[in-house]
Amino acid sequence: MPVFTEHTVETAPIAARRAIEGVENRFGWLPTPVALMAESPQLLAGFLAASAGFEQTQLSSLEREVVVLTVSTNYECHVCVALHTGKLIRLEASADLITALRGGSPLPETRLEALRRFTLAVLEHRGAVPDDELDGFLAAGYLPRHALDVVLGVGAYTMSTFANRLTRAPLDPPLATHAWTPAA
Repeated sequence: MPVFTEHTVETAPIAARRAIEGVENRFGWLPTPVALMAESPQLLAGFLAASAGFEQTQLSSLEREVVVLTVSTNYECHVCVALHTGKLIRLEASADLITALRGGSPLPETRLEALRRFTLAVLEHRGAVPDDELDGFLAAGYLPRHALDVVLGVGAYTMSTFANRLTRAPLDPPLATHAWTPAA
């Protein structure tokens, strides 16, 4: 028997209904992870606000996806990896870049690899990134502001990933073409 309820607009707590409607309108369908997250309207609102804020940072769309895929593969969130693989394809990212991100391998572009390594350092050191790793990130042309933008992305997608793993969110059929399993 499932512990978490997969909500609809009609069954969700009142405080989550507007958010669910917004997501459903944006996607054209209600992703199961959102339907499960709706059990906690505050978590859903927090994630949606944090991810919307992350979208407004000075990192480019491609750079934001590098952060998201780095967090998602590190925390082994099959839903996030599949969803954001689709976003990378829509951004016309190279197949080599997508493969490297999904595999947790070094990226073919030096600047994006610096971003991936910095994101991993934020995760590994829980924010207390060693000076040499921060210096490497800045030497790649990023600004101190971008380092904080990465922290926002890590926070937003840590919420999502942890909720998806806790609720055992399944991969929705529209994402099946981008299914992912962690390397052994």
